[in-house]
Amino acid sequence: MAQHPAVAACRRAVRRSLADLPPGSLVLVACSGGADSMALLAATVAEARDGALRVVGVTVDHGLQQGSADHAATVVARMAALGADETVTATVTVDPGGLGVEAGARQARYAVLGEVAQRFGAAAILLGHTRDDQAETVLLGLTRGSGGRSLAGMRRSFDGYLRPLLDLSRDDTVTACQVLGIPVWEDPHNVDPRFTRARVRMTVLPLLEDELGPGVAETLARTADQLRVDMDHLDDLADAALAGLADPAPVEQLAALPTAVRRRVLRLLALRAGAPAGELFHQHVVAVDALLTDWHGQRWVDLPGHLRAVRRDGGLTVESST
Repeated sequence: MAQHPAVAACRRAVRRSLADLPPGSLVLVACSGGADSMALLAATVAEARDGALRVVGVTVDHGLQQGSADHAATVVARMAALGADETVTATVTVDPGGLGVEAGARQARYAVLGEVAQRFGAAAILLGHTRDDQAETVLLGLTRGSGGRSLAGMRRSFDGYLRPLLDLSRDDTVTACQVLGIPVWEDPHNVDPRFTRARVRMTVLPLLEDELGPGVAETLARTADQLRVDMDHLDDLADAALAGLADPAPVEQLAALPTAVRRRVLRLLALRAGAPAGELFHQHVVAVDALLTDWHGQRWVDLPGHLRAVRRDGGLTVESST
């Protein structure tokens, strides 16, 4: 029997994403219970038949909504019904800090997924982000003035994580779940106007589609793909430049680098010294860059993580400020 196009698209995307994994590998699938992640799990289980892969479904209870533990139990039951070899519930405590609930939840989620992957010896962690999520990410990057890195959107793969559905729309995953009879959960946070991403999803993107015509999400996602190639190349150049630096980094050597590469190197220096990635912003990097390009005797530049960048004796170093 021919597969429905949406089901076939999900399976094809997963098959391509997992093609390089050796037979018998174990993969984690992160499942919130929504259509995107449930369609991803169903496709992964279907592609893992005959023992080619072992599939572990993982749901994360962030404890942010009433009844979250009951919801996690429901998701576990649905993952098992779809044929996951094992299921896991991971409970986390979200610390909004200065970054907000959304960022705090994301940080906690990735941390616990990494721990579960290590415990199981997983070859990959699969995430259910779609083209619509990518478009939202690009728009959010534009509104925040976050530069090329944010406009390049989410990566298809990074640090053992894979996003097989990034070329599919949310309509594809919803339809796949409907065709397969998979019950899904609608996260109230996804339509809660208190959250910026929800406002982009519910108001901004539909408005753009109405005013500019259909296909805006696809165009934004394509823009991210085009920028990602450039960003990856610049990041590779920065990695190579960093590897060739002494400690402290010679000011003359840093100043001679092209601006796009130099500022990436400065960011890497701060991260290597322990600056929190989520709190290290463009203005920090620009201020450190001024120690090289607009030097007029500044003593240092304060950085997050109780650090400071200091120009001293012809070298630049990032050190503790305590």
